[in-house]
Amino acid sequence: MATNEERSRWVVHGERLVYDNRWIRLGLVDVEIPDGERFEHHAVHLDRAAIAVVVDERDRVLMMWRHRFLFDRWGWELPGGLIDAGEDAVTTAAREVEEETGYRVREIEHLITYQPMAGMVDSEHNLFLARGAELVGSPTGEVEADLIEWIPMARIPDIIARGDIWTSGTLIGLYAARDRLSSGRA
Repeated sequence: MATNEERSRWVVHGERLVYDNRWIRLGLVDVEIPDGERFEHHAVHLDRAAIAVVVDERDRVLMMWRHRFLFDRWGWELPGGLIDAGEDAVTTAAREVEEETGYRVREIEHLITYQPMAGMVDSEHNLFLARGAELVGSPTGEVEADLIEWIPMARIPDIIARGDIWTSGTLIGLYAARDRLSSGRA
């Protein structure tokens, strides 16, 4: 399908930072839309994140039962976190698995990179598939999960349908991992 991308491209004339801290940067972007109208559009910038789907030889996935204060809601999530300055995404994913669960991954490969809220939020998420993990200790740092469990992949659709898996990184990671594993691709 042929497209004329220039017909619908927005032009960015600059950005003014209105709030900035370690966790979030909020800006007003001076944009011009294709019809020539020009205005300021909000933009939220978050650090890049890395998330790992860890599966074992018994076709189970390593999951954490976590509370999210903003929604006052519990759910199963995959281990992951923000990418530190100077660290690559795969290193972050492996580090976060070990810090949050006490497991060290054996093999890890890139699965998919995506933006969960394109349009106003810049928050690149890098998802990885890890095959195999060894328990090397207890989780370190702050307590991030009430439970850490190996859940059979066959149970995941029911857990999603029940609403106990509801965050974008976990949903996309599980679906992408299921696709990769069922296709036999390396």
